[in-house]
Amino acid sequence: MFDPIVAFFQRVFTAIGRGIGLVVAWLAWPFVALGNWYRGRSWIIKGPVALVLLALVFFYGYFVWQTQAWTNFDPDYVDRYKLAQRKTPAGSPVSGPGATTGQSAEVTPASQAALDAGTSTPESLAVAQLPAGTACQPSAIVEVAADLIDFNVNQNAWISSMLAYKLGFFGLDWDDTPWLDNKASFQRGINQAVRRTAVELVDSLGRVRGTSGINNDLQSARGNIQFDEETWYFGISPFGPKTPTPSFYRAAMRDLRKFNVSLGKCDAVFDGRSDNLVEFLDRIASDLGNTSAIIRERSELHNGGWFDTRADDRFWFSFGQLYGYYGILSAAGADFENVVTQRGLTPIYTETMKQLRAALRIQPLIISNGREDGWIMPTHLATMGFYILRVRSNLVEMRDILAR
Repeated sequence: MFDPIVAFFQRVFTAIGRGIGLVVAWLAWPFVALGNWYRGRSWIIKGPVALVLLALVFFYGYFVWQTQAWTNFDPDYVDRYKLAQRKTPAGSPVSGPGATTGQSAEVTPASQAALDAGTSTPESLAVAQLPAGTACQPSAIVEVAADLIDFNVNQNAWISSMLAYKLGFFGLDWDDTPWLDNKASFQRGINQAVRRTAVELVDSLGRVRGTSGINNDLQSARGNIQFDEETWYFGISPFGPKTPTPSFYRAAMRDLRKFNVSLGKCDAVFDGRSDNLVEFLDRIASDLGNTSAIIRERSELHNGGWFDTRADDRFWFSFGQLYGYYGILSAAGADFENVVTQRGLTPIYTETMKQLRAALRIQPLIISNGREDGWIMPTHLATMGFYILRVRSNLVEMRDILAR
């Protein structure tokens, strides 16, 4: 009685197996034909072909290894800076005569005029008048930003400018595939946070607004870190040899560290006023708001679940951005320690850091962009967007408290 049913399913599975075999044969045909051609050649031809194939194996093997090995990736990297032990704001004296007298240095008539006009502050004037031999507190923001660049281009290979990444997958951009692009997106997210920070260091944090020029080291760092992310050693437009992207970023790292050395010698300025912190938080909130809008657009209009090949790019860029801002904002809490304490921001600041760290716990093996009301495929993009909005909301609240 069941023989016709059994025979039917046998025919179905036989047809499926035959179809799979045809697909495998079709995919393997070019390699089989190439192997047959290779076996029929002399060693004069076989030798160069073997060398080319061996070079391709090493070329792509190195690329695959670099995309999968995330050296020194550590969501708790902030802990090693021991920021809680820093009790002196950035740029303030920590040793020498200025440690006790720098904040009460004599104010000259010209300095008093600047204070009356509102173009300077007592803190900035005190730093300018520090006695010789005084040491100042380096900036934790600058230190973290420089270390993030080091993590991106020295401890790891910068994926976006590697030749194999630029060539793509048989001409298809790696960002349009589900493979080997997560680390590149993560690195670009970190770089976005560092770029934003470099701009703010030049425009406000590293100078006394209205009374001092732009710091040359910070200006150089900003220019170098703004360089495009995809330049290799050679390019077509314009045609010719080029300096690759990682070289510019390494120069930015050196510039930042040079500034911090000068700041430690009290030869540079870190203007830790509350209005500068307001502006810094506002710029970061705007940056995260832009990322949130990108995630929302992808989440709402491209519900491909596990088959959305661009969802992983959006997710890991956001993850890298939060990874970078986790360190930079933690450092800002130390650099602006006096402002945070005096304005009663400590509870909300601590909560914001906890939220940033919580977002870094989301590390799914495969990124899914399912519907928000779906029940089969998860929606990792919406989850990441939720954490970004929580952090942004806290930044806006801190900005409002400081602006009162």
